[in-house]
This record gives sequence, structure tokens and C-alpha cells, in this order.
Amino acid sequence: MDLFWHRDDLRVSDNRGLAAAADAVPCYVLDPSLFEYAGAARMRFMLDALESLRADYRALGSDLLVVEGDPVDVIPELADEYGVERVVHTKAYSGLGRERDARVESALAEAGYDVRVEPDDLLHEPGTITTNQGDPYQVYSYFWKKWRDRAKDDPLPAPDADALANVSGDPLPALEELGFDEPDAEIPEAGTDAARERLAAFCDGPIYAYDEHRDVPAKDGTSRVSQDLSWGTLGIREAYAETEAAMVAASDDSEREHVESYQSELAWREFYTHVLYFNPGVVTENYKDYENDVAWRNDPEEIAAWKAGGTGYPIVDAGMRQLREEAYVHNRVRMVVAAFLTKDLCCDWRVGYDHFRTHLVDHNTANDNGGWQWAASTGTDAQPYFRIFNPMTQGERHDPDADYIAEFVPELAGVPADVVHSWHELDEATRNEHAPDYPAPIVDHAERREEAIAMFEAARGD
Repeated sequence: MDLFWHRDDLRVSDNRGLAAAADAVPCYVLDPSLFEYAGAARMRFMLDALESLRADYRALGSDLLVVEGDPVDVIPELADEYGVERVVHTKAYSGLGRERDARVESALAEAGYDVRVEPDDLLHEPGTITTNQGDPYQVYSYFWKKWRDRAKDDPLPAPDADALANVSGDPLPALEELGFDEPDAEIPEAGTDAARERLAAFCDGPIYAYDEHRDVPAKDGTSRVSQDLSWGTLGIREAYAETEAAMVAASDDSEREHVESYQSELAWREFYTHVLYFNPGVVTENYKDYENDVAWRNDPEEIAAWKAGGTGYPIVDAGMRQLREEAYVHNRVRMVVAAFLTKDLCCDWRVGYDHFRTHLVDHNTANDNGGWQWAASTGTDAQPYFRIFNPMTQGERHDPDADYIAEFVPELAGVPADVVHSWHELDEATRNEHAPDYPAPIVDHAERREEAIAMFEAARGD
């Protein structure tokens, strides 16, 4: 009998760890040390995903044991209580996750239990895609070429009922019992069935125009399965297999190119995970070394305006309000709001990363850190420090009719798009005429662009 310890793999199908466990006793540990990095939206989704996972186990004649505590104590105690011979879990890639696993495995070894660790969250493990010299890639385009051409494993089926132990778990705690209020944001339905429905809907149509619509936040042009991959309610092999099925069903080369463009986003996810695995310090430190410290401005009032969606830059404010309302931000807009914080407000990327980590339902350490350091020009293969997004141009280019802006910034609903996109150029009287409750820009983009460039040149020692 094996104890199977779930973490960010909240599913029974396409789960390599669960498939490796014999007569498995499934468990999940509510580790309080992780709660400090999470907000109500993520915790709500997690509990919903656990309820869905429990239902899947019960349908197979088993159950999910959910225990709150430090896994260093809880896992050996569960192993002893259920008389297992071995503990099985999937591989962690972050520094904190690996440190936790090392402590748990040490405690299990001391208690006389074997441990088996299965890689599960990636199609290609760190160290399997390297330069010709055997080093991890620092440039995505080279990584992508090898990732794309490597064979991918097929998804695994859910275990049979006889592969699971006959156990019974206690009810899950309420969100309030974990110290969180119900989130104000609208949370997507959790669980494998919901994840599969989202992916199927995407692969049945929108994937064939993905590269055309992916950067248009007003369109439903993305898969919206990021939280499912982050929490593991959907397996990566299953997700990739669905895109391959869409590739086979594509009617022409153009559609196939769109499918491949989406697959390249799965590769970005793995690229950043490889970066994190080999450089665990990037969670708190710049990936790039500078001769001098970056002299971030970090103005508290400007940061507060950015968080509240009150900067006077419509596309930025729409993104930050979407975060508040949906615990999610469209990917193009994530880049825009991150660039605005780090370049227009000259604010440390860690401020933005911490805010997103708390509020995003789909937070993923590798992806979020990689994205923030890309925008801040401090990461691997990052946006050059002198190439700075113009937030007004971004809004006009990707939301030309201001539909996305109007949805999340109601003060600008009904305002002509040309007025919205020229908001930074209008005088006070004109602004008051069109949208008296919407603020004027809190900074001048052109001035802050020059300040940001000078800030980075000073850090570089230029």
C-alpha cells in the first residue's frame, strides 16, 4: 500500500505519480506556510478543486484525505496511521517546493518509509533540453525549436478502482476556517471536467485563429485553462494531446500555424520552469546582474493607484480592475500593466509580482516570475530596457474600439474610442466633458520613459 501525496496535481487522470502508486491512499496537506502567499481567490479555487477531486475518488470507491498542518509532520503520521510501505508524490520545481520535499523525505527516511518521486508537470524535464554544451537555455527561441521537435508522452488514464485503497476522509474546511473571506472576484469552476470543457471549447474553434486574436482582450480568443494547469486539475500531456488533435483536424496550413502558436505558449511555460529550476533565486532576485542596484522609484501613491486601477491610462486600469473582478488578467494586458509599473512608474517588479501572486487564481511561480522579469528587463531573454511599451499605443492597437476598456472601466463606457485612446493628450475640460469620474494620467509617459532608460543605464554602469 502506498500513500499518494497530492500537491499541484489535483486530478486522477494523466497523473504520473498516482499511476505509480499501488493500492493508493490519496491525501492532500493544507500547509499553512503556503497560505501567506495566497489570496482568497486562489484558496477558493483550491478548495473547489479538492471537492471535485474528492468526488472523482469517491466515484472510484475511495476518498481523498485532507489534513491541515506541516507536511513534515502530517505525511509520516498518515503513513503510520494507514500502514503504508511507501510515499509517492510528484516532482516540485521551485526552490521552496524542493526544500519542503527534502525535509519531508528526510523525516520519512528516518521513520523507515521509502519514497518515490515522479516527474509530472512538464512534457520535458529540466536538463533534457540544453545547449550543445549541455547548459540550460537562456534564450527561448532556441529552447522552442528543440522542445517542438521532441516526442511527447501520451496522457495516462485514471486508475482503476482496485488500484485505490478503501478509505474515508473528513469534510473539507470552510474557506473562513483557513483565515480567508469569500473572494469578491468571480472564480471559474474548478475540477477536471470543467477544465476539459474549457479546453475542448477552445480547440473546437478559437485555437484556429489563436495568433490573430490572442492579443485582443475583448475577444474570447484564449484557452482560459491557465488556472487548470497551475493547480493540475488538467494534465499537461492531456492538454498537449488535445492541441495535437486540433492540429490533425486543421483544414489548412494557416490553421496549423495557429495551433503551433498556442503550443509555443506551452513551451514558454516549460522554459520558465527550467529557468526557475536551475535558478531558484530568481523568485526574489534579478536574473540579470547589474553593476549597480536598480534605483527603483517605488512611490507609494503611484503603486496604490496602479493596484486600484486609477492611473488614468485606460488599458492599464482595465487590466488591474479585471484582476480585481476575475482574479485573472488577459495575457497581453498582463504585459502592459507590468511594463507600466516597472517603466512608467519605475517601480520594482517584485511589488507587482507579489500583488499578482496574491490575487491571481492562476498564479504559477515560474510563469509569473518569468513574465514580470521579462517586462522589467531584468530576466532571461527579457524585453530590452530601452524598448518601452507606450500604454496608449498598446490600448489603441489591441483594443481599438475600447470594448475591453469599457467593460472594466465603466467611467469610460460610451466614450468614443478615439477619446479614450487620446486621454493622455486631452485638457482637463475635455476630460470632464466625457468622463468626469475618470482620473487624469498620474504620470507623463514620455518623461518617465526617459527616466526609466536613465535608471537602467545607471544600473548597467553605462
